[in-house]
Parts: sequence; C-alpha cells; structure tokens
Amino acid sequence: MTQKIKLVMSDIDGTILTSQHKIDDELAVRLKQLKTKKIPFVLASARSPKGMQAIAKKLEITEYPMACYNGALIVREVENDQFQQIFSQELNIEETLQLIGLLTKQFKDISISLYSGSDWYVEAVDEWVAQEAAITKLEPIVASLTQLLLEQRLPVHKLLLIGATPEIKKLKKVCETLNLETSSFYLSKKNYLEVTHYEVSKEKALTTVADYYQIPLESTMAIGDNFNDLPMIKLSGLGVAMGNAPEEVIKEANLQTLTNDENGVSKALLNQILLKES
Repeated sequence: MTQKIKLVMSDIDGTILTSQHKIDDELAVRLKQLKTKKIPFVLASARSPKGMQAIAKKLEITEYPMACYNGALIVREVENDQFQQIFSQELNIEETLQLIGLLTKQFKDISISLYSGSDWYVEAVDEWVAQEAAITKLEPIVASLTQLLLEQRLPVHKLLLIGATPEIKKLKKVCETLNLETSSFYLSKKNYLEVTHYEVSKEKALTTVADYYQIPLESTMAIGDNFNDLPMIKLSGLGVAMGNAPEEVIKEANLQTLTNDENGVSKALLNQILLKES
C-alpha cells in the first residue's frame, strides 16, 4: 500500500504557473485544504528568494521553506527574518573570480548577474539586466563584482550569464574546458547560462526539506515540468510530471497530470492526496 503523502515539493515556472505566467487558479483552495491536514507545500525553483516570495505570499504559504536557485539556498520566513537560511551551497569564490575574469576579457558582451542570498548584483544595468528585471519585477544592486568577492568574500549562490545565443553556446563550451572542480554549468534558456555548485539539485533540496520536517522520502510528492525537476521527481515517493513536460520527463515520473494551463498541480493534489485522505 502506498504511504500517505505528508510533504509536497513543486516547481514554479511551467508547473504552478500557466503559459501566461498566472498562478494555477484552483491552487490557493487546494493549499488551504492541504494546510488543514498539516501537509507542507514547498516551492523549488531557479528563482531567487525575492522572486519566489511574491508567489508564496499570494498562495499564503510563507510559513513553509523555499528551495531557491534550484536548491543552492533553502530559506524560510521567521518573525524577524524573511529569509532565514536552512541550507546553503555556495560557489567557490576563486572559481567565481576566474569566471568573471574570463568573461571580462573574452566575452565582454555577456551580462553577469551574481546572486548572493536574497540579493542580486550586477556591474551595470545593460539590456539583458533590464529585461530580467522586467520579468522578475526585481531591482539589481549595481556594484563591482570582483570587489564584492575579494573584499567582502560575499557568498555566491548562483551566477546568471545572459547574451546572444551563439555567444552563450560558445561560452558554455569554453567554461566546460576550464575543469573547475566545484562549478556546474547549464542552460536554463537558449541564451541563459547558469552556474551553481555541482552538488546543487532539487533532489538534494527535497532530501534537506524532508529531513527538516522529519518525513521519509516515501511520503513525499514532487511535481515538475522539466529536466532539472527530474532528480526530485525520481527521488520522491510519488513523482508527478506535468502534461506539458517533455516525453523523457513524463516517462521517468510515477504519473502524469494535466498541463500547467489545465490546473495540473491542483488536479494532482486533489486526486492523489485530498480525495484519498479520509
């Protein structure tokens, strides 16, 4: 017999958000029902804490942890701290400086965003930064990234490198030849190259949050729509792929729900948890 689900971890973009970037309109009701059963609903995304907090507020789930930067930083809101750290996996500062040096010399047209805790730092507000600010509704702090790293030893949870697609592809190839011990590179969009510690994953985030709540992994549900969601989908007791997920992701999941434009997350919560609970 399948164990009762006691914890849910869900991706945001393409999962609880529709293709029009609106929140699944049945979700708030379902989450209130989960709350009465004391089942935490934890958001996991490549977004920053501030980028996730607005969604958590709308859904009234700010008391639960959030796995930010794909799990590089897990925070929760407490009385005197909006983003109290539960877990942090940072990039190596020397490797980060090496990457910034490479970009400054060889890839001058590529925009560098550095994320530390809940803060977003840039050297200048270029067209790419302006575009990202418009999407996320966040304001970056303009500062010398090298100075922040050398003088303040600022913890780095993620680098986001944005540019023209051919340049980003070229940069990714160059970065992969550097043999950096702890840095991992992946494309989140055709022209977005993200850099995090190689141990960062939503799989590790699920393990950390399950440990935090002292819930066995068999009693967890994970919901997502893309390849970076696969580790948590496969690790969870009940892995759910969105109907809009690639075929390879759907094949690895325990079950497929409807798409993000058809309230897929709400339907999965209703069918797999709420209707099964007495």
